[in-house]
Amino acid sequence: MMEADDLLPEGLEDRLPREAAAITRAMRAALDVLDAHGYDRVRPPLVEFEKSLAGRMDGVQPRRMFRFVDPASLRTLALRSDITPQIGRIAATSLAAAPRPLRLAYCGETAVIKADQLDPARERLQLGAELIGADTVAAASEIVALAVEALSAAGLTGISVDFTLPDLVDTLAEQAMPLPPEARDAVRRELDAKDAGGLKAAGGEAYLPLLYATGPFADAVEQLRAIDAGGALASRIAGLMEIAARVGDSARITLDPTERHGFEYQSWFGFTLYAEGVRGALGRGGTYLIKGSDEAATGFSLYIDQLLGALAEPAVRDTLYLPLGHDAHAAERLRGEGWRTVAQIDEGEDPVALGCTYRLEASGPVRL
Repeated sequence: MMEADDLLPEGLEDRLPREAAAITRAMRAALDVLDAHGYDRVRPPLVEFEKSLAGRMDGVQPRRMFRFVDPASLRTLALRSDITPQIGRIAATSLAAAPRPLRLAYCGETAVIKADQLDPARERLQLGAELIGADTVAAASEIVALAVEALSAAGLTGISVDFTLPDLVDTLAEQAMPLPPEARDAVRRELDAKDAGGLKAAGGEAYLPLLYATGPFADAVEQLRAIDAGGALASRIAGLMEIAARVGDSARITLDPTERHGFEYQSWFGFTLYAEGVRGALGRGGTYLIKGSDEAATGFSLYIDQLLGALAEPAVRDTLYLPLGHDAHAAERLRGEGWRTVAQIDEGEDPVALGCTYRLEASGPVRL
């Protein structure tokens, strides 16, 4: 019987064998894709100094992190809520002299004090890749295509990518569609909320056409192209077209040029990943600047736990029961051939109840 002390805190849960196995398979498949494309895996620590975690990326919020005092240094430590800033620190310090572009991959647990309303999880398994030293169209194209391939290898279908341009308002406000600095936050907010009335009230009437440049990529990019911005959007549109061409028909592409939620530290390009059977976003990516070193980078993060609902049920794997006194050398050879074995510990065990489908006899494996 479960006692009150056995309950887990809100937003945390156990992953039992079947779920844990599915997550592990998806994680390995995605990491294999990253490795095949030349991304070397790094493993930053779970805990760092708060100042370091909060100081490498814009938009990182220390108030979302679990924080405590290190008894050794008496400085404030934090449990990471995002691994990307740690990759920035590694690139700016230990690997500062490594040739660029630097390709790094990672996978590990993250935690937040309070979850988002749409996602109650407070602990997530984050997997991603970072291309350090480039935020060009070519870099963005590689990263988007890599993210789609990783999701496909993990077992996802019906993958879609939603492009956005996080710095669009700042780009247009400088000259093409002038806005005083004090009005820009309000215009960004109303564009993000898709509120035409609020946008007019905020002084952003010229930005109204951006609300309609959303949806399937081919149509939305033409709506964006039709906006008279004195050529200010030409390079952005050309970049989006090139990235979309690289993705091809491996994913459905949409465009929402004014989407800002989740893109607190991205610069000129961002994207969100979705797939059939998964509620909400699977991950995000884009271009950004590593603070401190001021180095450009492009990357993406996936949250592997969220894939569970869309992954196919794992096939039942044959398991070989090893009775007391079995031939240990034969069992070792069979494991080398790919068999999964369960050794008998006590008399009276039921091999079938333990999930076994074969029993090792003198003649070899015999089906139960």
